[in-house]
Amino acid sequence: MKTSPLAFFHSRCFRLGSAAAAVAVVVAALLCAHAGSQSGSTANAGQPVIQGGSRPAPSYGTGAPAPPQLRQAMKNPDYSAAGVIDGKAGFWVTGQGGSLPDHALYNDSTGALGVVNLRGPIATEGHPFFTPLGKNGRACVSCHQPANGMSISVATLEWRWAETKGRDPVFAAVDGSNCPNLPQAVASSHSLLLQHGLFRIFLPWPPKALDGSAMDPEFTIEVVRDPTGCNTSKEFGLNSAHPMVSVFRRPRIVANLKYVMAPFGMWSPKTGEVLPVDPATGQRLNLNLMTDNRFPTLEAQATDAALTHEQADAKPDAAILRRIVDFEMQIYAAQSLDARGGDLTGGSIKAGPQALIDGRPAVLGSHIGDFPELDGWMTSDAIGRPKWDRNTPPETFRAHRPGEEQETAAQKKFRDSVARGYEIFMQRDILIRNVSNYNTIGLGNPYKQPCANCHNAQRTGMDSSPGFMDLGTTNLPTADPLPWLPLFKLVCKPWATPHPFLGRVVYTHDPGRALITGKCVDIGSINMQQFRGLASRAPYFSNGSAKTIRDIVVYYNKRFTMGYTEQDIEDMTNFLSVL
Repeated sequence: MKTSPLAFFHSRCFRLGSAAAAVAVVVAALLCAHAGSQSGSTANAGQPVIQGGSRPAPSYGTGAPAPPQLRQAMKNPDYSAAGVIDGKAGFWVTGQGGSLPDHALYNDSTGALGVVNLRGPIATEGHPFFTPLGKNGRACVSCHQPANGMSISVATLEWRWAETKGRDPVFAAVDGSNCPNLPQAVASSHSLLLQHGLFRIFLPWPPKALDGSAMDPEFTIEVVRDPTGCNTSKEFGLNSAHPMVSVFRRPRIVANLKYVMAPFGMWSPKTGEVLPVDPATGQRLNLNLMTDNRFPTLEAQATDAALTHEQADAKPDAAILRRIVDFEMQIYAAQSLDARGGDLTGGSIKAGPQALIDGRPAVLGSHIGDFPELDGWMTSDAIGRPKWDRNTPPETFRAHRPGEEQETAAQKKFRDSVARGYEIFMQRDILIRNVSNYNTIGLGNPYKQPCANCHNAQRTGMDSSPGFMDLGTTNLPTADPLPWLPLFKLVCKPWATPHPFLGRVVYTHDPGRALITGKCVDIGSINMQQFRGLASRAPYFSNGSAKTIRDIVVYYNKRFTMGYTEQDIEDMTNFLSVL
């Protein structure tokens, strides 16, 4: 019989006579910390409530020269971890040793995140995910913290800067600063990381294929605005000895990866192309890895991270890569407790990491439910009468939740709100328009569908097919004003097919997948992310432009003219916060 993180907490920590009593104590403590703010950070965000407890490396890249980024990375100054002070409980300092527990709950902005290591406690001493592989003191865990859903939040970064006076390896000059040539001891040189959670991603221009050969891109690129100075730098910019484009992106979560890596079939519905095969396993690759899918396997991604982000002198060997990937494939993270809604892992719903552990990957959830673990909160009393075309008939739901009579007024209000938000997400049609790699594949423009049509992968809310599409978060005019980010002007060459909705001249903060493929149609296309553990890892979108979960909803309400009321926005926000 499997044990949920909260049940583990009950048995190991409180040892009270009833689980309900333990939940009451936890919720009371979290309510004090939460102080009524749904999306702001708390003083204790990321601090654990409790601390409980292979694939072969692919031949891809073997023997190939180091990526061009490495030549720049090696020129950056060393930024060692000497003198770093371990502070806030829950933050994992590189090389600290000890055991990562099999189950843990970490306070976050709305309650507590659950993290489960399926193989039991992880001995971290000497483990390559937790130990620096390069010369700047970083390890994978530097940017993928368990307390932040295996990403890292701005609140954690701000705290870590103050705690270590900027000496933590996460602020390494290579990509933890706005540009490596800035004075590294001052916070303003790290403003994009400290204020927006953004790391510098520097990519070769023109793009290069995986075998290192040069591409002839379909567009030219010009720097219109360069607040960091890196794209116009003679050492690190487009006119440097090794020309690079610097964009700034959030780190994705390294958890629940059985869903991220599982392919849905043999081909991409977006392009009609047959999906590539991992040479090590013979399995199809689904191309949902990384913001731009520049590397198709976890092994290739880990190799690039070691060489660039950690500034390693050589590629990790097959044994190291295998240990990293094995760890990444067995860790699960999801919200497990809500300060208003209570326990998310028991009673009428069975959410938290266990839902992901028990679920099957590669299941299309858009017509049967993306998050079936929430079904227990769906009632006709909460949903009310149909309001739109696809609204589920009220008689489909029970009138009341089991045990609803024992809910407090605050719990009932919140759980009803989550139910309505989930119903909106699954059933309320919107007019999806002008989305490259979506409205361009024969669906029509606009196309009338609910949110779940794009966010269709069960348990994660990702896209079942290769998830890159231009939703407008980085391209003008639909991107929010982001004066702290670079602005590029991309001009499609006369022989190239232009961007389907923005034409031959596109202004963008991040060309996205186009920096990998060199195609105009891909300008601004970004791979869709998981919805899991959102409350632990603000801000959101690849460029950190949504500071709160509510901001995600507000952006799309404006982008697609959804017509959401304030109640709709609150309901959608609450729904996303419990995933």
